[in-house]
Amino acid sequence: MAEWLYEAGIGEARAALIEDGAIVEARIEPDDAAARVGTIMAARLVEITVRGREGRVTLDGGGEALLAPLPAGITQGAALKVEIVREAIPEPGRAKLARAMPVEAGAIVSPGLDLLARISATGDPVRHLRAHEPDLLEAAGWSEVLEEAATGEIAFAGGALRMTPAPAMTLFDVDGYPPLEALAVAAAHAVGAAILRHDIGGSIGIDFPTLEGKVARHAVAAAIDAALPLPFERTAMNGFGFLQIVRRRARASLPELLRADPAGAEARALLRAIERTPPPGARHHRVRPRVQAWLAAHPDLISELARRTGVQTDFEAS
Repeated sequence: MAEWLYEAGIGEARAALIEDGAIVEARIEPDDAAARVGTIMAARLVEITVRGREGRVTLDGGGEALLAPLPAGITQGAALKVEIVREAIPEPGRAKLARAMPVEAGAIVSPGLDLLARISATGDPVRHLRAHEPDLLEAAGWSEVLEEAATGEIAFAGGALRMTPAPAMTLFDVDGYPPLEALAVAAAHAVGAAILRHDIGGSIGIDFPTLEGKVARHAVAAAIDAALPLPFERTAMNGFGFLQIVRRRARASLPELLRADPAGAEARALLRAIERTPPPGARHHRVRPRVQAWLAAHPDLISELARRTGVQTDFEAS
């Protein structure tokens, strides 16, 4: 039976759907995440980017979003209420703005569902983990999943995937040994599992080995259909072995989150490890300079660690 494991960590919430002892879906929500999907908030139109169709708004409380469709007759500078339909997506250089749609002026301002509420709504049971209890997340492979997300290297029986998030799409490159049809089918199942595990949406491209004949290419497409639950759309595999999938994209994937702020990801993982260390815990920790700088910029998290463990901890760059 599938079960969600949930952890209200320091600086982030974590969850993993466990089935047969393995992680099927892994989710992280940083405490400083921008407006969530479903948030209804006040906004102001600051620019009409596509006349009659799309604009840019500033959000009450900070941040911006792309607005579509534009309400009839709206003018630049007008105040309105909006609902977030896609969260901001981190990208190298500049984040992709959140997307919003207009709502009625009488709509009640309210936050979108947080991670705990979203997993609770799936209907699968949720188990809350505590730091003094056995580390069930780690037992199911939590560190390995984070390593996959950070490096993009994913092994499967008979081959390996290289996962690369890019602004236009997330790419999977398949590597392995003949026979190529068996390799491609096994890779299709591995890609489907990785998409679910890392919460990957939007455009997804898969570069399979080139296969001869439609029957072999149909077998790979059928393997994708079996491994990945609806809704999604896909192309057929072309003669060069490329297949594209499109899924709804509501928020950043796990690889995008970790790669957008590697120092923060490393620091929060360290705080998790320290919180779980049985007393008496060490007071002094030597860390990489980027982690020390990140922690110094988030003293509230160090204070929360002290509150939870009863130990005043300091971090020195090594």
